[in-house]
Amino acid sequence: MSISVIIPTFNESNTIVETVTKVRNADTDSLKEIIIVDGGSTDETIQRAKKINVRLLHSPQKGRAAQMNYGAKQAHGDILYFLHADSHPPLGFDKAIGQAIEKGCEAGCFQLSFDDDHFALQFYAWFTRFDIDSFRFGDQSLFVKQAVFNQIQGFREDHMVMEDQEIIRRIKSSFSFTVLNSNVTTSARKYRRHGVIKLQLIFAFIFLLYYLGIAQQKLVKLYKKFLHSH
Repeated sequence: MSISVIIPTFNESNTIVETVTKVRNADTDSLKEIIIVDGGSTDETIQRAKKINVRLLHSPQKGRAAQMNYGAKQAHGDILYFLHADSHPPLGFDKAIGQAIEKGCEAGCFQLSFDDDHFALQFYAWFTRFDIDSFRFGDQSLFVKQAVFNQIQGFREDHMVMEDQEIIRRIKSSFSFTVLNSNVTTSARKYRRHGVIKLQLIFAFIFLLYYLGIAQQKLVKLYKKFLHSH
């Protein structure tokens, strides 16, 4: 089974080279391609991506869901692996995914760790080992068989936030999903910038409003308002 790694970017010049390097550490025949799908970066993301020999796509629409769908449509792998630009997969991630697929799993994710030892972040990350939908977020990355992804018609592009939560719920309603034992390490840069407790409370509030049915545009406005009030 071959794997296409799809990384959506928007102004990720500080992270993209290191992330791609970590992905390439897999160095196996199963790693088919690394696809960067850019949403209109205005920094050095494009220039740096061109230097590291990846497939670089320019998404016609900005937004993580739209960018990941665009990358998936042009991917050649049997398995799609969606990875955030500031998240690093564990060593041997390709083997772990392959073994899960061989056991009959059709999709899944890794557990989460942060590049910061703040107690609250460590506590939050600890919960991601449990297969509970409330603890499933895009930072954990997502692998899914391409056939399954196509069958459920990908990410909902009307979702600017919670697109990862939404697709996992749909996957789990019809297909097998697993949480693997190793960890994706994601950047705590937003937490450092805005405050760990404050940002976690904002995320929890947005999460609650989403499940109460509040419109996406309203959620995005509230999210930006809370962050800018810092």
